[in-house]
Amino acid sequence: MLEEKVSKKEENTSVNEAKFSFDQFKESVINDYKTAVISRKTSLLGRREVLTGKAKFGIFGDGKEVAQIALARSFKKGDFRSGYYRDQTLAFALGITTVQEYFAQLYAHADVEADPASGGRQMNSHFATRSIDENGEWNNLMAMYNSSADGSPTACQMPRMLGLAQASKMYRLNKDLHQFDQFSNKGNEVVFGTIGDASTSEGLFWETVNAVGVLQVPLALSVWDDGYGISVPKKYQTTKESISTILQGFQHEKGSNGINIYTAKAWNYAELCETYEKGVAITREQHIPSLYHIQDVTQPQGHSTSGSHERYKSPERLQWEEDFDCIKKMREWMLESAIATAEQIDKVENEAKEHVNESKKKAWAEYTKPIKEEIHVVSSLVENITKQSSNANFINKAKDELLAIREPFRGDAMAAINKILSITRSEPSTERQALVEWYKNAKKDNHERFSTHLYCEGENSALEIPEVEPIFDNNSPEINGSEVLVANFDALLKKEPKMLAFGEDLGKVGGVNQGFAGLQDKYGELRVSDTGIREATIIGQGIGLALRGLKPIAEIQYLDYLLYGFQILSDDLATLHYRTKGGQKAPMIVRTRGHRLEGIWHTGSPMGMMLNALRGIYILVPRNMTKAAGFYNTMMQSDDPAIIVECLNGYRLKEKLPKNVGEFTTPLGIPEVIHEGTDITLVTYGSCCRIAQAGLKLLNEVGISCEIIDVQSLLPFDIAGQISESIKKTNKVVFFDEDVPGGASAYMLQEVLEKQGAYQYLDAAPKTITAKPHRAAYGTDGDYFSKPNAEDVFQGIYELMSEYEPSKFPSLF
Repeated sequence: MLEEKVSKKEENTSVNEAKFSFDQFKESVINDYKTAVISRKTSLLGRREVLTGKAKFGIFGDGKEVAQIALARSFKKGDFRSGYYRDQTLAFALGITTVQEYFAQLYAHADVEADPASGGRQMNSHFATRSIDENGEWNNLMAMYNSSADGSPTACQMPRMLGLAQASKMYRLNKDLHQFDQFSNKGNEVVFGTIGDASTSEGLFWETVNAVGVLQVPLALSVWDDGYGISVPKKYQTTKESISTILQGFQHEKGSNGINIYTAKAWNYAELCETYEKGVAITREQHIPSLYHIQDVTQPQGHSTSGSHERYKSPERLQWEEDFDCIKKMREWMLESAIATAEQIDKVENEAKEHVNESKKKAWAEYTKPIKEEIHVVSSLVENITKQSSNANFINKAKDELLAIREPFRGDAMAAINKILSITRSEPSTERQALVEWYKNAKKDNHERFSTHLYCEGENSALEIPEVEPIFDNNSPEINGSEVLVANFDALLKKEPKMLAFGEDLGKVGGVNQGFAGLQDKYGELRVSDTGIREATIIGQGIGLALRGLKPIAEIQYLDYLLYGFQILSDDLATLHYRTKGGQKAPMIVRTRGHRLEGIWHTGSPMGMMLNALRGIYILVPRNMTKAAGFYNTMMQSDDPAIIVECLNGYRLKEKLPKNVGEFTTPLGIPEVIHEGTDITLVTYGSCCRIAQAGLKLLNEVGISCEIIDVQSLLPFDIAGQISESIKKTNKVVFFDEDVPGGASAYMLQEVLEKQGAYQYLDAAPKTITAKPHRAAYGTDGDYFSKPNAEDVFQGIYELMSEYEPSKFPSLF
């Protein structure tokens, strides 16, 4: 037992020293108990706030308090957490959040000062620390208890754990990184992961656990086992109904790799403290990962405020949960062990309750005060309009409806204003204009509250990296495109010690298309490495490494296989900067290759899918390897994440080698006119640029002058409206790619015609040329009849010109 350990230590000390040590021990236990009770009171009161209508939804960590205060004892500054929405006690114990901040998040207080984790953008119990300051610069992570930003999808926290923990190994083994002491103390940091037992059924869990065991990184992973996944018991979740039992094959053995596996009861404070102390010490010192199966966890309020656990738990189970409630059991142990008297414990509980109530009241007052002040202003502005309007009765009705709302939201005020402006649309006045101006300013304020920080906004934004053109001379050799990449990656690895690259077949053989050929031999396995076939955790590695200050390039071998990691890209990486309101960043690059080659799963160009699901990540589509290299150079200087899609069929095409490899940059959002013309504008990207140029020869034969524009990046897209300038000249446009109909071509059409307003310059209907709606069939003919080809470009453009000027361009068919 924990107190027995203390007693044994005291045998070799003086009486006074022993008494002082035991007093210290008792005080620390009482403080732990107080934290646990504060957390429980917060859960109970939080649920009540939701059910009385003050908050929208609540999910809490009741039943897991004692295990988490025990875990917190082993958590040191510089360590990282990657967990989920049951970890409030750990967050309270470490000071990652306060009770007042917890309630502010519950109320959706859209202010970083009130809710530092998300600025009101996440539902409650989604924790994050602010790794970067208001200028986007790194804080000293070694001075903090760190938490990566939570997400709601079950097990989405798993892949990033791998990267967070791998960062410790990099900082320990790569001496060139020891200088970056704001991120690590030579790799002595542990990553604490948490997951619910039912979520271990997710593939992401198994993929991560396997990769952690292979890489031997310092992850301490806790599994909270309360017997259910929402309402589904674990007999339907887990073979043998025990995750620790079926993980025994992963158990670390001397002379091999693996994971140390521990079990403990969620209600046994002393056992939990000893288990974590022992296991985490080994993980920290030896980088042997560990897993803690915490059993007999209870859930006093069920899964969430969406329902009651009485619906699916038997009376016997409910009684057992009451008897083995962890706080109740800890109180009993404290009394039995003479840690505290009943009176002392009662006092602690009363103080905890009072603290939670006061924190809740402050959070609610600070949340509601500015909203009520805004509504008061709106009411005054509306009253001024009423005095001048013939529709006073209707205006007053709208105003009274707003004022009658007991707990109003900002959206209520905006809706009321919209109604009043509609009523008074034919009554211009100074008073009405004052309301219009307030409305416009409120929209700007709410844009800042809810719609900023999708990407980095400071000087480290990718959009702020200056363009540096590649330099060629008469002696510049023509080499394979893959060799341009090798030379560029070589230059980047040489000058940027924080850069590392990894992926399937990337290390020893240098990649399937030889973009890293020879670089593992030159820079070592730490910096250029192979991985298993596990795309989701390749993405997770990149996220975690980037969160700890490194500059990873994570390779997904083919764009077709991006789907395996797509959920993590979409739910974690793409939302990171947004869901922390600029509090965290992960400047990783996803390197992949796509577009046309051969067969159903090596010809992927699902750009529409990516555009619709990956806002928050820049999507770059270079037409050759020199352009791709420029993008790598740009993004390596940036704090934004990006996916760079190299052309799968372009590695053996000859390109000149720039003299300034590693230095030249390709700017984002800046299209390039690769052939000037006067009759029609053709907008495209990637491998389709070469198809467009082949179609150009056919168009020239019939007297059609076509301007070809390579957009170069889809996110961001044509920032300066360059394509519209071309359409002003040609008055006709075709959007061309090899995505499915309605994919990226439709996106480009909307960007140019609607957002840029280029519709007004058209003399003919716009057109798209795309692939067929199915995947590309195998073989030369499969490609020709599945993907758009030069003849499709010719016919599509000729048809448009024929409709515009039939006398000059008679129908082909």
